[in-house]
Amino acid sequence: MKLIQRGLLGRGAAEAIAIPVGAVTASLLVFGAFVAAQGANPLNVYYEMYRGAFGTWFSFQNTLLRAAPLMLTALCTALPARLGLIVIGGEGAVVMGGLAAASAGLAAQAWRAPPLTALAAMLVSGLLAGALWVGLAGALRAYRGVSETISSLLLNYVAIAILNHLVEGALRDPASLNKPSTAPIGAESALGNLPGVEVHWGLAYGVLACALCYVLMHRTTFGFAAAMSGGNVRAALLAGLPVRRLLVITCTLAGACAGLAGMVEVAAVHGRASASLVSGYGYTGILVAFIARHNPLAIVPVALLLGGIGASGGLVQRAAQLPDATVNVLQGILFLAILASEALHGRIRLTRAPRLPQAEPASAVA
Repeated sequence: MKLIQRGLLGRGAAEAIAIPVGAVTASLLVFGAFVAAQGANPLNVYYEMYRGAFGTWFSFQNTLLRAAPLMLTALCTALPARLGLIVIGGEGAVVMGGLAAASAGLAAQAWRAPPLTALAAMLVSGLLAGALWVGLAGALRAYRGVSETISSLLLNYVAIAILNHLVEGALRDPASLNKPSTAPIGAESALGNLPGVEVHWGLAYGVLACALCYVLMHRTTFGFAAAMSGGNVRAALLAGLPVRRLLVITCTLAGACAGLAGMVEVAAVHGRASASLVSGYGYTGILVAFIARHNPLAIVPVALLLGGIGASGGLVQRAAQLPDATVNVLQGILFLAILASEALHGRIRLTRAPRLPQAEPASAVA
């Protein structure tokens, strides 16, 4: 705050830091009142949440595992936001990416392909499936004027219906009795862990994707054109920018990121496609993107925060005698607070106005 008061941070940077921090603080206060109304000590609940998220090496690794898909699904919302679009189709892209990756893994297993070839096929399939799924919402907006928010939301339900139809029908493993799923892709096609930790390579994929997307959107002419299109469509068209093509390409890239998250879930966590792919990562990624102000680099720490909140649910349930879904209430409060705080950007004064030099009196000049 001292940096803000001294004017060492610009107004945009100051708002980007202070307003989300204020919204998170307000959310914690409201959540504290919520758990206190249930007879729990808010300070103890916060302590248990910290322990369950970052308190031990085991819990921190669990947080990293949950943060990895959140980074990728948050990009599915953050990239189109550069053009002023609100895409909430990350959940559907995760499902379609996971389903396509599982199908590719099973095909590679049937053809006795080498493990690296199988992983490459799963990776490409997941990327393409997610890209086509969200790219469809972008194309509908660009060429038919359909709201990308509505179409991407409805595509989530279509993707879940396709998943259920296939895993309970054509792709169902006869050995999966209680929970229908595809056959396992096999241990040889699984995505391994990073060296020295019990965290899969999906975390590296997420961090790398955030870094690449930041460079693309903030350090290239493509990103500048996207930002110009999102700021003023008429000016972009008058400047000769291909707004429709930019829109479709950006949505396609966004869907590819979420599809990669689905591939990671299949190759590193579940080992097959099932209803477990519908885990809510796509919806939580929306919250991550909004808290990070759609900045790909800021998505990394925010995903760690939200991943830690999700990882702490079990410990909160055991230690504070609260339902496991209590942490979901905190996520909902956070989402509402962040949305409400959007109205504050550009309306509050966080930096000290520079002092103008005072003119000397005429008598002094004489």
